[in-house]
Amino acid sequence: MTTIYYDKDASIETIRARKVAIIGYGSQGHAHALNLKESGVDVRVGLHASSRSKAKAEGAGLKVLSVSDAAQWADTIMILAPDQTQKQIYDADISPHLTKGKALFFAHGFNIHYGQIRPPSDVDVLLIAPKSPGHLVRRLYQDGKGTPALIAIHQDATGQAKAVGMSYARALGVTRAGLLETTFKEETETDLFGEQAVLCGGVTALVQAGFDTLVDAGYQPESAYFECLHELKLIVDMMYEGGMGWMRHSISDTAEYGDYTRGPRLINEQVRAEMKKVLKEIQTGAFAREWILENQAGRPMFDKLREQGRQHPIEDVGRRLREMMSWIRDSKKDSSDPTSR
Repeated sequence: MTTIYYDKDASIETIRARKVAIIGYGSQGHAHALNLKESGVDVRVGLHASSRSKAKAEGAGLKVLSVSDAAQWADTIMILAPDQTQKQIYDADISPHLTKGKALFFAHGFNIHYGQIRPPSDVDVLLIAPKSPGHLVRRLYQDGKGTPALIAIHQDATGQAKAVGMSYARALGVTRAGLLETTFKEETETDLFGEQAVLCGGVTALVQAGFDTLVDAGYQPESAYFECLHELKLIVDMMYEGGMGWMRHSISDTAEYGDYTRGPRLINEQVRAEMKKVLKEIQTGAFAREWILENQAGRPMFDKLREQGRQHPIEDVGRRLREMMSWIRDSKKDSSDPTSR
């Protein structure tokens, strides 16, 4: 049976008795560091000397050390650097200071699950993975709310890993919404699949294809943008609030009928078969090997695809339209700089 923990299940005192190093100060790093600090936890942020985030962290009232010094000082280390840089940071600056009884935390299981990082057997290794971007983890905490998260234990060397993890989660604010127990394998594989097949890859490809279809048929790009991208948030918000049933209750009968009859024609058996191939590449480690090699080669394909995405006409149309909507323009102030991830 699924196990979900809440505030009542976790003692915040456990993590308050420890010294926590947050490695990285991007989207997730700033949220973890600030939330824990405001929950009464002794926190240091570990950054390299050249990091552009150092001034931000210090400006927010946090103490900043080098990654090596932070790892040496702490007994609890949360690695929140990007997946592709974690192994290098771990090998150079964390591993030498990972002494017996310490706890090593991750917010995504990629490097543990695919064997890029192999901690010694005498330390706790666990996962606390919020199911939202860092700026939302931070904003909801400040509002007295929380975002759901996952907890997984890879190694329990001390017998206290779960208690420490749940206490960390409570200080982060995620036990307000619910902490689901899982495994590193399940978190890693479902997270990658969700990103690739639905949340990022699936959605962006669908939106661009819809936009292109309308524009190629002679409709105004602005109309295509509103229909295929702008209104997507309205639909997703309704699904977020009450599932597909609430969304279908809220739209017109015409839209609902089109949903039932045309949706399966687009997401047909061929698409489902491709989804299974995507999942298999994740399960076998093929995607992980591809991504690791891409980074080792200097990311030529990644950079090319990123630039192609930026050049798609929907980006220019959307930029012009959003500038006319002050509430969207101003909302960017809530988000950390995406270049700092």
